[in-house]
Amino acid sequence: MLGDLIGEEQGEISGFRVLATDGGHPVMEASFRASGTMLGAEITDMGTYESVLGADGTLFGEGQGVLMTRDGETVTWHGSGVGRFTESGGVSWRGALFWETASAKFTRLNGCAGVFEFETDANDKATAKVWEWK
Repeated sequence: MLGDLIGEEQGEISGFRVLATDGGHPVMEASFRASGTMLGAEITDMGTYESVLGADGTLFGEGQGVLMTRDGETVTWHGSGVGRFTESGGVSWRGALFWETASAKFTRLNGCAGVFEFETDANDKATAKVWEWK
């Protein structure tokens, strides 16, 4: 069951790299940096994901990153998702996230699964929303 909205952020893609082109299915890497909130706390999110372009034009991606607060608390994350190119020149992603932290402020995220929407536009701007999956 879809639960509470627990995070929102805005940022931008900071770099791209082509990792492989074997078999006509390019593998690309993208890194991003965003700011927003997680469980009501202000955070900066930095992450990198790899995506593979399928023959039907859809993307499959896996990534990892770290959320950080201004006072140095951290949460690491891993995620997977599927993406589709949009008419406006961006990519619309949907997927799941899993977190790990020693921070008391974010302990709720340990053992929690989240579902996300991650949208990019033609200018590499990004927005994301994350809901707890109960």
